[in-house]
Amino acid sequence: MITTEQTVRTFVEFFRERGHQLVSGESLVPPPGGSVLFTTSGMHPLTEYLMGRTHPQGRRLTNLQRCLRTTDLDEVGDDTHLTVFEMLGSWSLGDYGGSQSLRWGFELLRDGFGVDPGRMHVTVFGGDEHVGPDNQSWETWTELGVPVEPTVDENWWDNGPVGLCGPDSEIFVWTGPESPRGTPTTDERWVEVWNHVMMRYVRHSDGSLEALWRPGIDTGLGLERLVRILQGTRSVFEIDVFQPWMSTLPRLWGPLDEPSVRLLCDHLRSSIVVIGDGITPSTTGRGYVLRRLIRRVLTTLWRGDPTSTLSDLPIDLIEHTLEHFRQLGDPREIRTILLDEERKFGQLLQRGRQILSRPRFRESLSDSDYEYLRDTHGIPRDLVLHLLTESRRERY
Repeated sequence: MITTEQTVRTFVEFFRERGHQLVSGESLVPPPGGSVLFTTSGMHPLTEYLMGRTHPQGRRLTNLQRCLRTTDLDEVGDDTHLTVFEMLGSWSLGDYGGSQSLRWGFELLRDGFGVDPGRMHVTVFGGDEHVGPDNQSWETWTELGVPVEPTVDENWWDNGPVGLCGPDSEIFVWTGPESPRGTPTTDERWVEVWNHVMMRYVRHSDGSLEALWRPGIDTGLGLERLVRILQGTRSVFEIDVFQPWMSTLPRLWGPLDEPSVRLLCDHLRSSIVVIGDGITPSTTGRGYVLRRLIRRVLTTLWRGDPTSTLSDLPIDLIEHTLEHFRQLGDPREIRTILLDEERKFGQLLQRGRQILSRPRFRESLSDSDYEYLRDTHGIPRDLVLHLLTESRRERY
């Protein structure tokens, strides 16, 4: 069975053999002036080069980049979504075009990773009132014998209301036990693993599109999703890099249902990586995202047993995570930060329960009540809702 490490090596070597230079993965924290709170894809550190600046390592690049996305936070615990994950990428900075990128993607999946082409399906941009259909990608996939589904919004990539954008083609692999059926938009057992973006435009603040003088190709392949498919597991939480976590936490804090174990595994692992990149819990920005992750861990943990504590977390799990993500942080310092946040959250919960027991908060809360609790007592709305739910559960 191919390991996660072997998967990375196979991908990187494939593209290096085709003239791509390996660029180092960056921190989760974008450079100053970046448009995103965290690095959410492999292309973010390369934005200026996709815009036209010359890259010192050439026009063909490849790398492995750790990423963090909060948009899928409520979906973490299913079979495919993670908060912190790794993305394998390849780039053409004005060199080869989209058809070549798709052909190489198909070749690597089929020959390098042994994915049966009969289990592949792709989507392409079908066109809208501004840009016509991506006929080149459609024709390429048709030549390769892979079924195509056209979409509109799902196959237009952008990084916000302004900036780089263009049509994309996504490669899906069938994960069901039976023969493939349906299409990627009609059956969720088609799992997206690789997106090829044809970076052709810049969108301006007035909504107009300007063609790039040097179009590029940006691809991103979800490492954990691909490994799940290659290892034949039911979810990303069953692949090799998660095994130390998934085998330890139920013994440590069980019994826990599967969604809870998955959330604890994901959020603790993500918190370690965020702290490893120099972020500490706070009330704003990146620090607040970290604080929210840790508090979701504690809320889930204490729902099962209020006496559970992060001090039980083995140091070797922290070491394992730092090593996997190539970080140099001190595991003991990271555990100290986690325990300090646990202490603060415990105190806040205690104070919140006392405040919400007052007569004025026994009825439905207004927006001004939520503002008062946040501004005066430091209790955010989501925590108030949690405490109210907890109180109702205890009464009934």
